Amino acid sequence: MNLVAMKQDDLDTLSDERLGWACMEPTFQLIRGKSPSTKSEVISKLTEGQQALCMFRVLYGHSCNSEGEYYAWISYMQDLPGYWTGVIGGIRFFDDSPMILLLQETKTFLEERNHRLGKEWADAAITDLDRDPQLLEVISELFERYKNLTPNTHRIIGNYIRTHPEEFVEIGCS
Repeated sequence: MNLVAMKQDDLDTLSDERLGWACMEPTFQLIRGKSPSTKSEVISKLTEGQQALCMFRVLYGHSCNSEGEYYAWISYMQDLPGYWTGVIGGIRFFDDSPMILLLQETKTFLEERNHRLGKEWADAAITDLDRDPQLLEVISELFERYKNLTPNTHRIIGNYIRTHPEEFVEIGCS
């Protein structure tokens, strides 16, 4: 378990998104640019709540800025053993059904597209959106829904952290 040193005032007042980031940044410093086995080892030492938060933050951090990132990262995660199931399991841990449904809808759409076109997950590239107007249209709609749902996901996670601080933070002097 890797607890983050935090003042009670910060736990109480940070935005939900910022709180989730603050609880995971030390872990990300340990795994950024490391081998899959190192990442797995570090993540395996986290609490269940920390693991769930970590996997959501991995998804969110790589997919929140554009339709292209959303498309490419969802595809990329399908090709990495354990990542997709980790993300879905993490969001399920926080009981965020609307986000799970959206991500599963996105995956299903992309699976059907890949099957129809004879493509593999690893074939996905951000530039696909420039060459495929239908893909751009659907991904734009899915991404818009994703952007609309993420504040609620952050709220759910923030509430969980604040009600279970012992899983995430070590409270220091104010």
